[in-house]
Amino acid sequence: MRWQQKKQNRPATAELNHPGEDIMNERIGFIGLGAMGSGMAANLLAKGFPLSVLAHRRREAIDDLVAKGAIEAKTARELAMASDIVVLCVTGSPQVEQAIKGPEGLASAGKPLLIIDCSTSNPSTTVALAADLAANGITLIDAPLARTPKEAAEGKLDVMSGGAPKVFARAKPVFDAFAARVIHTGPTGSGHTMKLLNNFISMGYSAIYSEALTLGVKAGLTPQVFDSVIRGSRMDCSFYQAFFDFVLNRNENAQRFAMVNALKDMSYLASFAQATGVANPIGAAVRNSFATAVATGHGEAFVPALSDVIAGLNGVSLTNPIQSR
Repeated sequence: MRWQQKKQNRPATAELNHPGEDIMNERIGFIGLGAMGSGMAANLLAKGFPLSVLAHRRREAIDDLVAKGAIEAKTARELAMASDIVVLCVTGSPQVEQAIKGPEGLASAGKPLLIIDCSTSNPSTTVALAADLAANGITLIDAPLARTPKEAAEGKLDVMSGGAPKVFARAKPVFDAFAARVIHTGPTGSGHTMKLLNNFISMGYSAIYSEALTLGVKAGLTPQVFDSVIRGSRMDCSFYQAFFDFVLNRNENAQRFAMVNALKDMSYLASFAQATGVANPIGAAVRNSFATAVATGHGEAFVPALSDVIAGLNGVSLTNPIQSR
């Protein structure tokens, strides 16, 4: 591949433990300072890690982190040269590959790195990319996240990480800087697989809630009545409560996850199911719910707004259920 650098006398992977060196001497690079990444990066700084961040057109997070002591890099290559470990928190596999393999990407620095992909990526792409990078002394592990930007800022995210045990042990102090729960899921790729399953369950709940609410309104049951039965029952959970914070209170920030990203994740799940030869009709139905929302112009709305999309397609309103009948 054109992006690969000439091999030097270095190990087949970058799982260096730096014997005798304090973990805080590990220099961290961070790419992807969005709603989740900005809080994660701030926690890395607060925990004492030397931090470099990549320049971005949205300056707020960059300027805040630089004011707190981070160093701004102009390119991914420059960031790689200043780092031992690089954390990626971008949208998905295409953005991960661009950050690594682009003309000024991380791999172009030609040095051993540990790259931690905290994005929600396609597991098969992750495994293939890790194998390619290993030939250049670069180790890639997956460490997708659960919870919300609020927990990212508080350092209370959930991390599910795939990777060799020695590499996971090296990455663990980095995870601990921004996470309250860190689970080693197995080899590289298993973290992204688990994340897809996690999102399948949560997006599946969202699709079920949305259809159930529409059916209820059609039958004369308001969202308030629906909630009075489910809340506090065995079907109640924190995900339900956040979803219904939007349904009942119109809290737009209750679950800050765009439906276009939900569709991306469910498309990755479909690809994974096809590659493994598993029939997943429920997954296909969930994907189609979000595909419908995106196709009708609601892609940037957050996931709980799926309830309004499904209701609208059926000629009812969740905010004026009496008028809908």
